Amino acid sequence: MNQAPMRHTFIVGLTGGIGSGKSAAADMFAQLGAAIVDADAVAHDLTGPGGAAMASIREAFGPALVTPAGALDRTAMRQLAFTDPSARARLEAILHPLIAAEGAARMSAAMAHGAPYVIHAVPLLAESGGARQHMSRILVVDCPEDLQVSRVIARNGLAAEEVRRIMAVQASRAQRLAIADDVIVNDGDLERLRRQVAVLHAKYLEAATKAVFSG
Repeated sequence: MNQAPMRHTFIVGLTGGIGSGKSAAADMFAQLGAAIVDADAVAHDLTGPGGAAMASIREAFGPALVTPAGALDRTAMRQLAFTDPSARARLEAILHPLIAAEGAARMSAAMAHGAPYVIHAVPLLAESGGARQHMSRILVVDCPEDLQVSRVIARNGLAAEEVRRIMAVQASRAQRLAIADDVIVNDGDLERLRRQVAVLHAKYLEAATKAVFSG
């Protein structure tokens, strides 16, 4: 992750565990005018049919992990990664440099088009130390683990055991909070979440303006 976004870009790294509500928070920041660059969306594009990562993925894992349409078979890869940690490491070695480069390009484009600041949503931000060096602030969306589990069950229909397996390979709640400059506590309703986003949006607008004129 060596490619840096354009100078003076004010970047808020947004992260949180599965089911924390980080996507809902990102949507609210977008409604207020922030540019959103979502690492998951970038990865989805890279591993879609004909995506820039697919040739390397096919070479590394063979055709069994590629759908007939030419995309990554995410279900098969998830099952392989849970049983073979080295497979996950190999996939990350392919994807992370591509995600970093494409994310930086999208952030630079957003600022060039007048975005006041960028929310860079990175689910595994706490796990990837190199990604943090270009962040102006780190925002963690936090909630109790039991609430994470119940939300994912309701949203995706997964069994509780599978949700907890996903959580087990992510950073812990404590590890995420340890890197946070700002925290949104998302254990209530959407209106409470919206109020917290609005407060931080005002703070980030002020900080971004200062960064531009002091750089």
